[in-house]
Amino acid sequence: MSTNSTIENINTPKNAQLTSILSHAVKAYGPGLIFCSGCTPHDSALAIVEGGIKEHTEQVIQNLTNVLESAGSSWEKVVKVNVYMTDMNDFGAMNEVYERMLPSPKPARTCVQVVKLPGGADVEMECIAAI
Repeated sequence: MSTNSTIENINTPKNAQLTSILSHAVKAYGPGLIFCSGCTPHDSALAIVEGGIKEHTEQVIQNLTNVLESAGSSWEKVVKVNVYMTDMNDFGAMNEVYERMLPSPKPARTCVQVVKLPGGADVEMECIAAI
């Protein structure tokens, strides 16, 4: 964790450690925001969890939960989520899990289809939260 007076890099030991290329989140104290890096359905050993889009979405949300908690925030304070999917035909199944796991009111959200995601993932999410 590196810090200065306004920025803190956050890395949770509950998720895969990729500190050579990213921080799990960056906390900006001035505006009071946490910018979470994209999370994929990888476990802490960098293996994609078994199952389909529903299980993968659950893992992605759990990974983001780990990051938010390490940064001193929670889903109740998330203001924006970006969802990236490799197959928009999975939107309904992803949305079912998203709706069940996230508290209401839901944050603003964008969902787009992409050609490819890191490590063969089929879904990735990133978010911005208040501290």
